Amino acid sequence: MILGVDGGVVALVAVALVVGATVQGLVGLGLGLVSAPVVTLLDPSLMPELMLVLAAVLPCFTLIRSHDDIDWQGLAWVLSARVPGTAVGVLFLALFADRYIGVAVGLMVLLGVALTIRAVEVPVRPTTLAVAGLVSGAAGTATSIGGPPVALLYQHRSPGQIRSTLAVLFTVGAVMSLIGIWLGGHFEVRLLLLARALTPSLALGAWAGDRLRGVFPDDRIRYAVLAVCAASAVALLLRSLLG
Repeated sequence: MILGVDGGVVALVAVALVVGATVQGLVGLGLGLVSAPVVTLLDPSLMPELMLVLAAVLPCFTLIRSHDDIDWQGLAWVLSARVPGTAVGVLFLALFADRYIGVAVGLMVLLGVALTIRAVEVPVRPTTLAVAGLVSGAAGTATSIGGPPVALLYQHRSPGQIRSTLAVLFTVGAVMSLIGIWLGGHFEVRLLLLARALTPSLALGAWAGDRLRGVFPDDRIRYAVLAVCAASAVALLLRSLLG
């Protein structure tokens, strides 16, 4: 047992984090999409707090290398709207059991996959940024997956701006969500220690993503990621609904 979690579970979570961090290093998001379903399947009690802590740490590796293309004006609208969104997410956690949170995670992943396949182009303006921030705050707090609404808006921007802007969003947004969860009385301090033990997995994934960037065509990576995310989400939904 490691901090109350089975050692085998920790090992599998570490592997999922390496994969998720690698994907995020390549395309700007992916830690939650890849890792959250796996973590929820293995130990629902770790969600969403563990993934939120890790989601706040991973972008720091990106921002150390790339921070010149950050869209600060857009982030101002997104993060302002994320405050009430965070409150909605905390309310969701207070009202629903772990199995329902699992369903929410699965549905969020499938929604993210569907939106990405459609590649709908939504104009980036204050109203759409605010809506994306609100949805991102609610989803990110309740399920640790808050990236897709904002990523959808920025998908036609340069890869550097997508990665750096989302990195700031994930760090600040995750901290906001964690504060909301703490104020709601749901946070366990042991998860901070567990996140620290798993941080090397994030570093390894960030390094791998950085090395693989430019080696593989974005379209091939994209479809592989979508397939893995969809399969994980379906498995999570089945377990949450039937378990």
